[in-house]
Amino acid sequence: MNDLLTTLQSLAKNIGYVIVGKDDAVRIVIASMLSRGHVLLEDKPGVGKTMLARALAKSVNCDFKRIQCTPDLLPVDITGYFDPRTNQFRPGPVFTNILLADELNRATPRTQSALLQAMGEAEVSIEGQTYSLPDPFIVIATQNPIEHRGVNDLPEAQLDRFQVLLTPGYPSEAEEARVLRERQVQDPINGLSPVMDLAMLRELIGMVPKIAMSESLIDYVVALVRATRESPLLYVGASPRCGLQLMQLSRAYALLENRGYVIPDDIKTLAAHVLPHRVLPNASSTETLNTTEWKQEIVRRIIEQTKIPGS
Repeated sequence: MNDLLTTLQSLAKNIGYVIVGKDDAVRIVIASMLSRGHVLLEDKPGVGKTMLARALAKSVNCDFKRIQCTPDLLPVDITGYFDPRTNQFRPGPVFTNILLADELNRATPRTQSALLQAMGEAEVSIEGQTYSLPDPFIVIATQNPIEHRGVNDLPEAQLDRFQVLLTPGYPSEAEEARVLRERQVQDPINGLSPVMDLAMLRELIGMVPKIAMSESLIDYVVALVRATRESPLLYVGASPRCGLQLMQLSRAYALLENRGYVIPDDIKTLAAHVLPHRVLPNASSTETLNTTEWKQEIVRRIIEQTKIPGS
C-alpha cells in the first residue's frame, strides 16, 4: 500500500514537470480520475488545458485517445459503427481509458449527446447491441468560454455528467518565465515517461471506497447541496448526483493527500469545483462577472455561509 501511495505522489510530481504552477488543478484532476469522474477544463486558449490531459495520459501507462471536436464531427466518429461490409463492429475513440475531447462546445448537440451514455454508464449502444467501455473510462474535455462563433453551449444534462469544472487561469509572471526557459530546446512533455500502469491505477481506484467519511461530513455535503437550492441568487440548484460526486471526490482527494479519512477542508476545496457548473443564476440577480465566474462567486458565498453540522 505504501508503494502505491508513493507512486500516486510521483504521478502528481510527474505532471508538474509539464504543467507549471497549477499543482492544485493537477491534484484535483488526479482525484477525479481515482473516483471515476469526468473533468471539464474551461479557460482561454493557451493556458495548458490540453497539455494537462496529455501529461496525465503520458504519466499513466494506459490507452489514450483524443477527439478534436468540430461542427462536422458525427456521433459515429466518437462511438464507432457497425460495418455491414465486414459484419463487424468498428469501435470509435470512446473505447479507451482516458479520452480527451478538445473544444467540446464546437461539436453539434447531437454529437455532444453521443458522449452522454458513455460518460454516465460506461457503455454505448450501436444497432441494438450494447458494448462496455474499458475500465476505467475517463473523459477530460476542454472548451473556450470566450469564443462564440460556431459553438454550442453544453446543455445542463451534459454538464451534470462532469464531476468537476476547472478554470486553470494564467500563470504568474515567474511561472510564465519558467515555462519559456524550459521550452527553449524542447517541450518537456516529449520526455515524460509513465510512472504508473493500468493495474496500479485500478488498485488505487479500489482504495477510494475504503476512505472514511464521518456522518457529520456527509451531512455537510448535503447541507452545501441543499443551500444551492435555497439561494435567492440561483434559479436552479445542484442535484443529488452532485452530492454523490462531491462525496466520492473528497474521498479520492483524501487518498491523494495520504490520509485514510476526509476532513472539512477537502470538501470546502472541492465544492468550489463540483457545484458551480450544476447551478443556474437567477435572472434577477446582479451579474457583474461572466456566467462561469458569477456561478463560482455564488458558490463561494454559499461555502462561506454553510456551517458544518455539529461544529
